[in-house]
Amino acid sequence: MPCPKRLIEVDLPIKRISAHARREKSIRHGHISTLHIWWARRPLAACRAVICASLWPDPVDELCPEVFREQATEIITKFAKKAGSTSFTGKLSEESGSHWVAMSKGTVELDAANPKHWNVLRYALLDFIADFANWDNSTHEDYLETSRALTQAAHEALGGEPGTRPLVVDPFAGGGSIPLEALRVGADAFASDLNPVAVLLNKVVLEYIPKYGQRLADEVRKWEKWVKEEAEKELAEFYPKDPDGSTPVAYLWARTIQCEGPGCGIEIPLMRSLWLAKKGKRRIALQLQPDSKNKKTKVQILENISPKDVAPGTIKKVAVTCPDCGFTTPLASVRRQLKEKRGGGETAQLMAVVIDKNDKSSRHYRLPVPEDFEANEKAKIYLKEKTKDNQRFIPNEEIPYEKVWKNSSIRVHLYGMKEWGDLFTSRQALSLSILAEKISNLENVCGLEKDLKEAVQACLALILDRQADYGSTLCSWASSGEFICHTFGRQSIPMVWDFVELNPFSRTGWSGASDWVMRVIKSISEGTSQVGYGSVEKASATKSSLPDDSVNCFFSDPPYYDSVLYANLSDYFYVWLKRSLPHLSDFFDTELTPKAEECVVDEAKNKDHLFFEKTIGQAMGEGRRILTPDGIGTVVFAHKSTVGWESILQAIIDNGWIITGSWPIDTERQGRVSAVDQARLQSSIHVVCRPRESPSGSLRSEIGDWRDVLQELPQRIHDWMPRLADEGVVGADAIFACLGPALEIFSRYSSVEKASGEEVTLREYLEYVWGAVSKEALGMIFTDADTTDFEEDARLTAMWLWTLSAGAPPSPLDKGGAAGGGIDDDDTDDTGKPAKSTGYILEYDAARKIAQGLGAHLDKLTTLVEIKGDKARLLPVGDRAQALFGKEDLNAPTTRRKKKSQDKQLDLFAILGNPEDSDSSSFGDPGVPQVGKTVLDRLHQSMILFAAGRSEALKRFLVEEGIGADQRYWKLAQAFSALYPTGTDEKRWVDGVLARKKGLGF
Repeated sequence: MPCPKRLIEVDLPIKRISAHARREKSIRHGHISTLHIWWARRPLAACRAVICASLWPDPVDELCPEVFREQATEIITKFAKKAGSTSFTGKLSEESGSHWVAMSKGTVELDAANPKHWNVLRYALLDFIADFANWDNSTHEDYLETSRALTQAAHEALGGEPGTRPLVVDPFAGGGSIPLEALRVGADAFASDLNPVAVLLNKVVLEYIPKYGQRLADEVRKWEKWVKEEAEKELAEFYPKDPDGSTPVAYLWARTIQCEGPGCGIEIPLMRSLWLAKKGKRRIALQLQPDSKNKKTKVQILENISPKDVAPGTIKKVAVTCPDCGFTTPLASVRRQLKEKRGGGETAQLMAVVIDKNDKSSRHYRLPVPEDFEANEKAKIYLKEKTKDNQRFIPNEEIPYEKVWKNSSIRVHLYGMKEWGDLFTSRQALSLSILAEKISNLENVCGLEKDLKEAVQACLALILDRQADYGSTLCSWASSGEFICHTFGRQSIPMVWDFVELNPFSRTGWSGASDWVMRVIKSISEGTSQVGYGSVEKASATKSSLPDDSVNCFFSDPPYYDSVLYANLSDYFYVWLKRSLPHLSDFFDTELTPKAEECVVDEAKNKDHLFFEKTIGQAMGEGRRILTPDGIGTVVFAHKSTVGWESILQAIIDNGWIITGSWPIDTERQGRVSAVDQARLQSSIHVVCRPRESPSGSLRSEIGDWRDVLQELPQRIHDWMPRLADEGVVGADAIFACLGPALEIFSRYSSVEKASGEEVTLREYLEYVWGAVSKEALGMIFTDADTTDFEEDARLTAMWLWTLSAGAPPSPLDKGGAAGGGIDDDDTDDTGKPAKSTGYILEYDAARKIAQGLGAHLDKLTTLVEIKGDKARLLPVGDRAQALFGKEDLNAPTTRRKKKSQDKQLDLFAILGNPEDSDSSSFGDPGVPQVGKTVLDRLHQSMILFAAGRSEALKRFLVEEGIGADQRYWKLAQAFSALYPTGTDEKRWVDGVLARKKGLGF
């Protein structure tokens, strides 16, 4: 039976939703992300908007039930009247505010029976969705009431039984964002996951908090205090206060190695930086004082110190420098020494202690005193006693030993850390284990009914996990803000040289972790009040327990191919949950989290792309089976590799789905480390799909004609790209966002065949999609110009830069973050920051697709593009100097001029002679390089001349050689000015050339 389109299939206010999703990254209090770490969790704003747009029909569609139009008109008008009144406290955008004010004042009165008003109703609903995506409105009563009323009206109008609600299912529930938002907007939510950590998190979010609300909050507050008090009785002597009553907040440690210099042998603390505080006018740092006689390194704390007086850290990217003899110990030797000490956490040197004087003033620092060492030694002795009869008291489960390959997420085993307990000092492991023991003992102390007690213990276990995240030897000290950087600053477990030990009984310890969890309980309670609670199941996405045709909306964010190895990372928390919740044997019945069935590519476990494709295909097949014939699906991906998202798309199409749309929602923070100078998606692409069925209910057998498909494709892309541009979607995001409209053509058929009868594969079709997108993008880049006038190198360069969305400046982030906190990672330099990228990098397959679509050949453009492995690099202009000017001893332009030499011209091209001789030089003279063969080469030559300060040579090049008379030259320069990233040399150089245009008479 034909069914109406949903709003998400016709429109979505992606720019406004994206703004809310980006802002949400900075939301902390009450946000689900502060309840427990989960990797690649979807922003609530995007999930909320997508679910509403998926469940509500489009009023403009002629198949939309009249009853929905009538009810939606009544509901949205009621909301508008509140929005336009002075008593309304919700926040509306300027764009949508006019809608609500006009409707509230009666200047716009919707008539559900009048087709002319259906479009107004559509945009009123879309405006509501955009505003509801705002975090500030997520718990607002008027928004909640309106969204739930619209969800119920849509459900019943589309055939749902009165009194029931639409069912939204997420089989890769992970962090719980999707099912939580389904519950919030008035749907039933079913969440499942293979990972026990994710399942417990979802049970807390979807079952325990909505079910018990404030009562749960009260009980958690009561019993978290009991746990702290009981643990403190046992652990207080190991965390003594200072004689003046001050409380140590944190202890700053550094792993050590022995200098291997001849005759030295001094113990060297491994520190990336010696700064303790470096913010505003606060300047506090450590000073190392080698003690050759005792083979030790002593420490002093210096305040109000000038940066020039602070020595660099002892460890850089690949070596350790001795502060005494200056000998450099290579990284291989560092690893060998630390491996012998199982990571060196137990033998680390205490460098300083951070003090809280309870006066709300700035942090205070002091040197270690004997009491600090005595307390730490006592903790070691007590831990040995506790583990004498219970070897499982601390986590002795093995860390997954991965092969070190490009996507290794765990590297600590390279330093001898074999068990999860090795990531903690004795005192850290002792305190966490005692806290886990107290939570476990609550089973025998608490008199609550079984289900509520289970809910309370689960929440306490999440508090413990927050404590564990801030309580390992992989936490570092951020000198810029004077706070602790937690273990999972990234989606990996790398090595950290100098680390912070948190005092669990300070204000930022257990009590601080409890406060964060309590805020989330309050926020979720407010957002899910009066809607019941969801259902959670521990299950593989390939084997759903739900019956056929029982689900109204399938919405999921599957694993990202090989990007995040969730199971390996979550073992960090799993080992603590096992100890704090031993009664939940159904959840924690295995040594570690299950990995054999996990839907990821993991070379270390011999799970290749074929395994991923098979598993994701089975999951999509199950989703298709449980979805009603008129149901709707949305699948999210943000893969960095073409093979990753091709696998997802193949799974969707092969398992009986038609793709009906795709929407990019900007969910990633700008300037994140992994995105710099590379074509990583800033957006998550939401692919909308429907069951592919005939009226009889079986899969269609229609075969598409390849010629018809290819004829329709360019027009579809032409219609779609300007819409994306209006929403600010460009580059890689726009390419992937075009997949929905393009694949709607292809996936409507069970297969597409050529005239010869040969079946067209998805991969082959996608090559044509890239070509169509590339040609359309070029038309947008070079407005009012025939792109065929440009040679292939110019077309490829423009499209390459556009794909990278290079309008934003690269802004690498500090990975180390700290007064140390240095991370052992191959892509960091000696500052702890990502090594500066030179050139513009694309995945090779993406570059090949772009080139092929433009009629370019990468193998013929070797002076423009460099290919290494699975990466292709568009060379920076400076690196092309030798090829363009033809001398082996030619120096490329430097990236920046130092202040002291700003007035000195760069003598970059000996081939052109000295600047003083430039008046007699011309491009036509013997020995002088010839004019470039292509427009791109000539523009790059001009940019290099400008960079070299060769004004006269540039003038002759443009005027006498006639280069400036070619309008293609200036069109290309103008386009590149917009494409090169702000702040880069290329941007500065091309703008410098453009600035000469008018003065030269062009």
